[in-house]
Amino acid sequence: MTGLTALLAQAHSAFAGFAWPWLWCAAPLPWLVHWLLPARRQGGDALRVPYAGRLDAIAAGSGVSSRRSLPWLAWLAWLLLCAAAARPQAWGEPIAPPQSARNLMLALDLSGSMGEADMALGGAVVDRLTAAKAVLADFLDRRAGDRVGLLVFADRAYALTPLTLDRDTVRQQLNDAVLDLVGRATALGDAIGLAVKRLDTQKQGDRVLIVLTDGVNTAGLLDPIKAAELARQAKVRVHTIAFGGGGASIFGMPLPGAGEEEIDEATLQRIAQITGGRSFRARDIEELASIYAELDRLEPVETPGEKVRPRIERYPWPLIAAVFLAGLSLLLPGRRA
Repeated sequence: MTGLTALLAQAHSAFAGFAWPWLWCAAPLPWLVHWLLPARRQGGDALRVPYAGRLDAIAAGSGVSSRRSLPWLAWLAWLLLCAAAARPQAWGEPIAPPQSARNLMLALDLSGSMGEADMALGGAVVDRLTAAKAVLADFLDRRAGDRVGLLVFADRAYALTPLTLDRDTVRQQLNDAVLDLVGRATALGDAIGLAVKRLDTQKQGDRVLIVLTDGVNTAGLLDPIKAAELARQAKVRVHTIAFGGGGASIFGMPLPGAGEEEIDEATLQRIAQITGGRSFRARDIEELASIYAELDRLEPVETPGEKVRPRIERYPWPLIAAVFLAGLSLLLPGRRA
């Protein structure tokens, strides 16, 4: 008896209930149809004959009722069908889904100098923006579980995507970013300020900004160092990447124009220092890829979240039983009538 009680208690704890319990209201529907509809037709027989009484007697003697009957198997099948329609559910084993560990904002420079074709990608010469996109797309693939946002900056800073778990949307907006979209200058301070504003709305998880630029702050209203101070106050960690202008080559031959642009590495290093981030220098696409790989190690993605018990659908079992009993009720002797 104790074992049966424990088994029933375990079954009760595993049962999560019905997703659509209101469908149980359909359970008495066959009874209502069976008893109410014939009453409405009383006195309205299609054909009256003087020997109707003898027909009823013959039907009664043969075991066939003149009134429709609902066998108990059909009733049970209907109740099981109602149970299946109500969607019974059971609790699954507790699982710990990944929890977002970072609120990560990516800032990409779209100034005119990003159109300089001094990068080698797949044996071809490409501009800096194309190379940066390729590396960033690979970086996004490894950020499952993070909320990621994307902003671009040139004359001004603009947020293309808010912080989201939908990395496909971020990737699409990254692919659609083109030169001259927001001008040709470099508003680095405004980009940091806008990113801090967006990240400051997130109250849970670390807040990180990764800035990629190939120039010097030449536009905008906010000084980059002042923006870094704001980031520190908001507890936003800023990693900076100085990209390009390093004499890149392909097949051992220097690319035209490589190394001509100036990059304000001192300011980028100071921004990272103020906010507790890291400053990097990438002269080609290989170095850029290794930097984002290093950022993956510096900013881990997944942490175990709170355990939850998923709901498992159990409607197939009563549905199968209902079909079986309905078929059995039709095959039993005397039930066809």
